Amino acid sequence: MQIQLNSDNRIVGTPELLARVQADLEQELKHVANVITRVEVHLNDVNGAKGGDDDKRCMLEARIKGSQPLAVESRAPTIDQAVSSAAGQLHRAIKSAMGKSDAAEKRSESIRHRDPEDPNL
Repeated sequence: MQIQLNSDNRIVGTPELLARVQADLEQELKHVANVITRVEVHLNDVNGAKGGDDDKRCMLEARIKGSQPLAVESRAPTIDQAVSSAAGQLHRAIKSAMGKSDAAEKRSESIRHRDPEDPNL
């Protein structure tokens, strides 16, 4: 799983920040990492010097094998909290998308969709 970090001009994308973000994402997404090819991380300081309760924004976009990309967003007082929250949302979104695709495959294999005159039933 490749992780690409992007940040605005108020958040410095240091190697330490990348390491923290990468560790958090790898921990949270370890159960679905086999279907993810890349995660793009976008970090923003929403209010700049003014601060605020939900001043930091993390948007994650995951590229999924054989599926459309998924995106989630979280806002929190700190970058680490925003990343952690967004990673949890992304994990749930991927599990949900995988469940829906599994259900679609199971429905297509259902006996209800087979020809009743087929001698191989």
